[in-house]
Amino acid sequence: MCAAEESAPPNIAGAPEHFRAIFESSDDAIVSKTLDGRITSWNAGATRMFGYSEQDMLHQPMLRLFPPERVAEEDFILDKIRHGEKVDHYETERLHRDGRRIHVSVSVSPVRDATGRIIGASKIARDITAQKDANARFRLTASVFSHTSEGIVIVDPHGRIVDVNEAFCRITGFERPQIIGRTPDMFASSRQGPAEFEIILNALAQTGHWQGEAWSRRQDGESFASLVKISAVRNEQGQTQNYVVLVSDVTPLRRQQETLEHLAHFDALTDLPNRLLLSDRLVQAINASRRSDDWVAVLYLDLDGFKAVNDRLGHDAGDELLVLLARRVSSQLRETDTLARMGGDEFVAVLVGLRNHNECVQLVDRVLRVCTEPFFVKGESVQVSASIGVALYPQDNVDAEQLIRHADRAMYEAKQAGKNRYHLFDPDLHERARSRSEQLEDIARGLRCGEFELFYQPKVNMRSGQVIGVEALIRWRHPQRGLLSPAAFLPQTEGHQLAAELDRWVLDQALNRMAVWRAQGLDALTVSVNLNGRNLQQRGFAEALAATLASHPDAPPERLELELLETSALDDINDVAVVMQDCHRLGVRFAVDDFGTGYSSLVYLKRLPAETIKIDCSFVRDMLADRDDRAIVQGIVGLAHAFGRELIAEGVETVAHGCALLAMGCEQGQGFGIARPMPAEDLAAWIAGWQPPTEWTAAPAAK
Repeated sequence: MCAAEESAPPNIAGAPEHFRAIFESSDDAIVSKTLDGRITSWNAGATRMFGYSEQDMLHQPMLRLFPPERVAEEDFILDKIRHGEKVDHYETERLHRDGRRIHVSVSVSPVRDATGRIIGASKIARDITAQKDANARFRLTASVFSHTSEGIVIVDPHGRIVDVNEAFCRITGFERPQIIGRTPDMFASSRQGPAEFEIILNALAQTGHWQGEAWSRRQDGESFASLVKISAVRNEQGQTQNYVVLVSDVTPLRRQQETLEHLAHFDALTDLPNRLLLSDRLVQAINASRRSDDWVAVLYLDLDGFKAVNDRLGHDAGDELLVLLARRVSSQLRETDTLARMGGDEFVAVLVGLRNHNECVQLVDRVLRVCTEPFFVKGESVQVSASIGVALYPQDNVDAEQLIRHADRAMYEAKQAGKNRYHLFDPDLHERARSRSEQLEDIARGLRCGEFELFYQPKVNMRSGQVIGVEALIRWRHPQRGLLSPAAFLPQTEGHQLAAELDRWVLDQALNRMAVWRAQGLDALTVSVNLNGRNLQQRGFAEALAATLASHPDAPPERLELELLETSALDDINDVAVVMQDCHRLGVRFAVDDFGTGYSSLVYLKRLPAETIKIDCSFVRDMLADRDDRAIVQGIVGLAHAFGRELIAEGVETVAHGCALLAMGCEQGQGFGIARPMPAEDLAAWIAGWQPPTEWTAAPAAK
């Protein structure tokens, strides 16, 4: 018998039947091997555990199941066996056929023959992978429970706290013994009422979980905000065994959010409500007023003299003054009223529950009075006042934003009227202003859409019949209202930038037409263009005119005449005279239009270098029946001759008007008795057919 055969352990096939049954039915792997580590028996449990069949493993080395780093374990085990020692419940790893690792608990015992000699080993291996994983998860859970920054609370089905972690103790300030056995309402905060707890309980009863933000109380009484997640832990029968509560302290985040919300609704300097919060409160006040007979007043307050304080004492002093003023004005208002800062030195107060106009006026007077009382800023006494605009609802039946705008507009009126006063917004007056605004928008639209055009009215020498020039007169071909004269729209542009835009448009169109007429042989015509006095006073007028003339090289500047209304408000006649001289150097002439209707005719004649005087049509038209008008016309003719000015009369409507003017010494005229204003295309034909009345051409020269 060879040595290998002598050392082989007994064959399992020859074992008693009941032992064989145990061997095959065991869930554990039961394997026997020789002292050199070769497998001699392999049960079904081993096949299930390792994936190898008995045929795969018989006579194979046990090392086939060992991970590379655990090969040395085989020598250790066999050495124990040779010395007759057992290896009990040795935890290690082995390889499955598919390569994955299995955690096993191994017990190995020596196998002896009938003489007691050790001939092999019997190994029982139990798969403890699931147990290992469970233990790992338990350790991980325990580690998380102990080391997480989130607070964890475990509550029994009756609402008693059974365990908390260190993080929860740190968040709340309570020690663990103070918490165990208590109920969660020990952390209740006054910032969260019973209704919120009822919502949580209902959610847990219905779904078994709830999450959201809650306010709780620390041991020192301070409220803290927390993000809470509650989950029910159920057994296999679906019964709730515990509740696990996760708590994250978000107080810094909540405080920051509250700070941001405060900054979003309150002024950083005065801590008064800002415009956003004011608008919300005003909307609420208007809604409340609709349900009652009370009035709402909006006061728009702007400080008078605040800039001087800023400039003299610095911005820090200005800020201090605004804070003091905010406190002082607030002290004069009622608890139901709201004072807000709009920015800079502007404030708005909303007064609610007013029963009549007098109650509002009393409050406004109090505010005005306290604003004028001295303030002590940076050790100095400073004094300011306030201009206040007042808008009343429902007398001014508009929405909140419009009510504020109306109060703002009224404040501007108060400031224009002399400051340190209030002005009540008038909805009717505003409606008229709004109508003008709409008209201005319509005029601007018409200008953009090319709806304006120029008509031309001839000017003639009545004695000789010569056509000496034309006056350019603007017309508006309105899409709904038809052809409009200047009187229908120009007054609306007074003082508005549209006046200058229309003047520029007229000048540009007139120069274009001059170039056309020049090409037609009508280059002897002088074209008169009306000029708004304010435009003449604008800085750079002469330079702008030079640029315009340069862009129309075919329009001779010496044939352009600018007509300046004698009623124009000229701030500084000397400056205007300088501008006119600059324009003269460009070749442009000037005429004083509507002479006699203003208040400084002699000053105009003396100071303004205008070549021509135009007698206003209102005097000429009535001079045949009105002795005073006739005397005025006669006086203007005399002044023109005395000052060496050319003269032309407007309003020549009949042959008799022309005769009277010729008798006075005025030979040039324009008016319906000569020709009505006409489109540019009709002028050449009119000139060709024009014949002066024989009464004019035969009239004797004036003496």
